[in-house]
Amino acid sequence: MRTIHLTSLGCPKNLVDSELMLGLLVEEGLVPVSEPGAADVLLVNTCGFIQSAVEEGIDTILGLIEQKKTPATRVVVCGCMVQRYGADLARELPEVDLFLGTEEVARIAERLRRLEDRAGADGDSLISAERLSESATIFPLVGRSAAGGGSELFLASAEMPRRLSTPAHRAYLKVTEGCGNRCSYCLIPAIRGPLRSRRLEDIVCEAQGLAAAGVKELTLVAQDLTAYGLDLGPGGPRLPQLLTALNQAVAVPWLRLLYLYPSRVKDELLELVAAQPRILPYFDLPFQHVSDSVLKAMNRPYGEKMIRDLVARIRRILPEAAIRSTFMVGFPGETEADVDRLAAFLADCRLDHVGIFTYCNEEGCAAAEFPDQCPEELKQERHDRLMGLQREISLARNLARVGRVEEVLVEGVSAESDLLLEGRAWFQAPEIDGCVYINEGTCRAGELVRVKISEAHPYDLVGAIVEP
Repeated sequence: MRTIHLTSLGCPKNLVDSELMLGLLVEEGLVPVSEPGAADVLLVNTCGFIQSAVEEGIDTILGLIEQKKTPATRVVVCGCMVQRYGADLARELPEVDLFLGTEEVARIAERLRRLEDRAGADGDSLISAERLSESATIFPLVGRSAAGGGSELFLASAEMPRRLSTPAHRAYLKVTEGCGNRCSYCLIPAIRGPLRSRRLEDIVCEAQGLAAAGVKELTLVAQDLTAYGLDLGPGGPRLPQLLTALNQAVAVPWLRLLYLYPSRVKDELLELVAAQPRILPYFDLPFQHVSDSVLKAMNRPYGEKMIRDLVARIRRILPEAAIRSTFMVGFPGETEADVDRLAAFLADCRLDHVGIFTYCNEEGCAAAEFPDQCPEELKQERHDRLMGLQREISLARNLARVGRVEEVLVEGVSAESDLLLEGRAWFQAPEIDGCVYINEGTCRAGELVRVKISEAHPYDLVGAIVEP
């Protein structure tokens, strides 16, 4: 039996692609193994969104090359970094046997078979970079769309086999591919192509299969979840219709939404969440900034007034809602006054979860050519100032939960100590927010339990299981 080791980098959307590829290869007879040194195929799905992710990808690839146990061991590199830098990677990393872009997810088994056939014909030798470029589909970024070269754009289907790499009690459900927004700092439309929405019936079918497999928390993801259906025509479904269908047809206790584009969050969606307890009142809204001038330069079609109005609407319709957002500091042209406005917004609106990132130029993005670039030291100073402010806000909001009983999905024994269990409350998304440490009571991973909060920290909570 041939074995495979998978490394998935980047976001949950990338992870879904990884799980689909792994499912296809398992269907081909490959057996997953946890140690790369024991694998006949070393597969890494890369992220190419920002430079730090590219650097992580290169380091991971080099590490896997070192793990090759025999000359017949194959290293396969796929995903966003290949879509962005494929031809350069093929030249610089001849030790890699196969490169596949983001549109090749469904063809991975076919590509690997072709690779093995050629290797066998060459006496089991490795494929050279020149031969590699013939067997891989690589789409240059500059001057070409992500669909270049005549390749069909990929769109997931419920018919595809999928091998979950998350714990069995939770899974991501990707409802679209690509993106129709044109933010001046972002390469996603160039890498992933235009917006493509899956059919509502197909999404429901996959969700039903995940629920039947024991998933308790289903997290809907997309580059822009609120764009779902915009490409399906004026009479097609939109996000509220998809959520209604999932709520009616899928017996999953928690439905969570990630990546909601702020200007598309309407009262119809908020009122639906308020009326359906299984759709968690958790709103992930990547505002990116609040300064009108910075948002305009980012090509974000809203300003501070709309942002503040949206936060007020959410809290009017759903007073207990949790709001998460991300912000970028150091964008070209950002002034101290812009940062002050962002600090004032954080102090006034007191969001539950905030991530702050420093802007980085990316080749191919319009913002990389903007004047008034911000020095790196100043970016970091602004980041540290705002994160310090948000840390105090997060702590205060968590302290307000002490004494309350919250529903918690248990992940298992804590990585911090085998004397603690670890879980997440409904207002904590997997991988990105804090957690709840359980110091009293017993249960199994995947159970939903009631926990009385006894202690609060800036990002995490502590509590004991109480009887229903």
